[in-house]
Amino acid sequence: MKPFKQTLIPCIVQDTTSKQVLMMAYMNEEAYDLTLKSGYATFYSRSRESLWVKGETSGNRLKVKNIKWDCDDDTLLCEVEALGPACHTGNISCFDDELKIFEANSIWTHLFNTILDRKMNPKDDAYTTYLFNKGLDKILKKVGEETAEIIIASKNESKDELVGEMADLAYHLAVLMVEKGISLKDIEDKLTSRIR
Repeated sequence: MKPFKQTLIPCIVQDTTSKQVLMMAYMNEEAYDLTLKSGYATFYSRSRESLWVKGETSGNRLKVKNIKWDCDDDTLLCEVEALGPACHTGNISCFDDELKIFEANSIWTHLFNTILDRKMNPKDDAYTTYLFNKGLDKILKKVGEETAEIIIASKNESKDELVGEMADLAYHLAVLMVEKGISLKDIEDKLTSRIR
């Protein structure tokens, strides 16, 4: 283990699947040791001046998959499997408030993370929860149906209809991605590798 250069080290917490930054907290050497031993993120609360295990009360723990030091050994990156929302507000991330300028670029991330949240936190009246409860065969059936509807809509003259069907397919593909453990980064990397 690397020695702590200062009493408290900032720790950035990132979802290992979606790559979304979930939160930032502080670790001291004891919190770091306990995190390594338990496998669950433990931090130091500056306001309470004590250690706290994330999710100890709510159950929304952070299962640690990997911890990395930055190049100056003064910041940690904690890659986790989030067992529920990371933010005390119930949001997946403490950084959910986005500037409007980024909304167009973040729609895919927002869609993916919303579906991921439905997988981790099912809601009885949510269509996404219904799909996950029905399982892979139902999800694949919907992907097939939406693909066929795109073909039919492409033969018609209505651009709006085609856009709607494409949006439906994009949503169901995102559900399939979450079901199969595929991240947006996986798709991005594959597309990047094909650009010539």
